[in-house]
Amino acid sequence: MRIVVGIGGGIAAYKATMLLRLFSKAGHEVIAMPTAAALEFVGKPTLEALSSNEVSVSVFERVPQVNHVAQAEQCDAVVIAPATADLMARLAIGRADDLLSATVLTTHAPVILAPAMHTQMWEHPATVKNVETLRSFGYHVIDPAVGRLTGPDSGVGRMPEPEDIFAQALEIISSDGGVLDAAAPAQPQAGDLAGRRVLVTAGGTREPLDPVRFLGNRSSGKQGVAIAQAAVAAGAHVTLIAAHMEVEPPADVRVIKVSTADELHREVLGELNTHDVLVMAAAVADFKPAQFEASKIKKTDDPHQVPTIELVRNPDILKDAVAQRGTGSLPATIVGFAAETGDATTSALEFGRAKLQRKGCDLLVVNEVGETKGFGQDTNEIFILNRRTDDVVNASGSKYDVAVTLMRSIAQQLNNN
Repeated sequence: MRIVVGIGGGIAAYKATMLLRLFSKAGHEVIAMPTAAALEFVGKPTLEALSSNEVSVSVFERVPQVNHVAQAEQCDAVVIAPATADLMARLAIGRADDLLSATVLTTHAPVILAPAMHTQMWEHPATVKNVETLRSFGYHVIDPAVGRLTGPDSGVGRMPEPEDIFAQALEIISSDGGVLDAAAPAQPQAGDLAGRRVLVTAGGTREPLDPVRFLGNRSSGKQGVAIAQAAVAAGAHVTLIAAHMEVEPPADVRVIKVSTADELHREVLGELNTHDVLVMAAAVADFKPAQFEASKIKKTDDPHQVPTIELVRNPDILKDAVAQRGTGSLPATIVGFAAETGDATTSALEFGRAKLQRKGCDLLVVNEVGETKGFGQDTNEIFILNRRTDDVVNASGSKYDVAVTLMRSIAQQLNNN
């Protein structure tokens, strides 16, 4: 394959050299396409040596070849790393003032962006809106990593490692067949959920033990936020009930913040009958401490003296939502989530099938989780089970791409009601 590796003008530009090497080592033809600002961080000779191709920046180079059109038509994908806030802003409004942006505007090949910037820039409403716009074009925006940024700061906005970008890019290119197919776009059709009201839960609940401690889980909220974004892109009006998350809620959604499972239970049942779809993506704690201690539980000098914590069950929000629906006409579709680990005798998918029958929801999303799978990651693999049929829909890739597949299954379910 012929891969254009676009390079934005940020400190993470040095990592693009490793991405060039990965694509080249895998046998692909690589075209390095930096912005002028990127060359302030990485020199043109380095990029030419690693790509084995001449490097151009301006549309005024190789004019007789109409270089941006030639590159756009000949490439199998455009992978931009780092995608800076400025570069994404220019792409979002259709600017074509250098070779890279002109190539992106011209190509029909998959466009994959790996953002890198400071946390405040990533979370700024302008960047959030630009990312939504780029995804609505069918571009694949890989969620940035969390970690050390330029200087002493840490947070979300770090560019994913080149190996992760390389793996995700190949998966996206493979799933798209190397070319964006208008019959099967990478984003939901704008009318798939037009006018529908979608209620999404995201993040992890926390059950307080004392004023400083709680029982919780590893959920980051990334998948729930991606689902809300995909629903907006499909034309829906979205309410997001957000428990504790490591990411900011998307723009253009109504947000209700909660902390505990009891709070989430109250808000879900209160909002349920004014929405067409409920997607229960939040990781809800199954148990909570039977007693909340008003002051911090103290550690004594006796190593054998440790507190005993009695647990009680939290409400089953999904099951109660299904029961409440039975008394009215909405929501038309209820989607549950099953974060499973499997065991020596039963697979995560088998556990999911049993849960689908037990809960009575319409669709159940099953994903296998662990320390390095699912929770907190930028990618996911899910299986969508349907209560009416034996069909299983599999989706993998970025959490947004997974969410797009789920939106299509939901739209199909609504159409069949």
